[in-house]
Amino acid sequence: MRLEYFEMIDRFVEWKADERWIKSESKVPAASTVFEGHFPGFPLMPGVLMMEVMAQTGGWLVSGITGFTGLPVLAAIKEGKVRNAVFPGMQLVTEARIVHDGSGYAIADTSCRVDNEIKADARLTFRVIPYPSKEFYNTMTAWAARLNFPLKDFKK
Repeated sequence: MRLEYFEMIDRFVEWKADERWIKSESKVPAASTVFEGHFPGFPLMPGVLMMEVMAQTGGWLVSGITGFTGLPVLAAIKEGKVRNAVFPGMQLVTEARIVHDGSGYAIADTSCRVDNEIKADARLTFRVIPYPSKEFYNTMTAWAARLNFPLKDFKK
């Protein structure tokens, strides 16, 4: 996880394309400039960044089920809850399941856990927008490979 660059996922570890479900892992860094202000002497991962981990996990899943035809951008957070604190060094396990897709939108139920304890969850809505260029598409598929995203299992 590179918080400063919003690279929130380290790797995808499990998926079921037929069930439209995926799981990612992310190690919260032991040190980050984010923690210098949140909070001095008591570093705590901001809740909004937990939402971002869930959004990225869900977004990659949306990319997969739509055959990498466009970029899923976060459009809404519904029922978003931060249930407990996340600290530097913790290993986040994030899951997403698509519950609806169509008309250029997708909805995913998502959650973050540490040692099976739920830390945050939300229902997220994504709008799928066209890729701005073939180069951007190539960048996204190369990034997917680095994250162990199962392109072949999801491509239509």
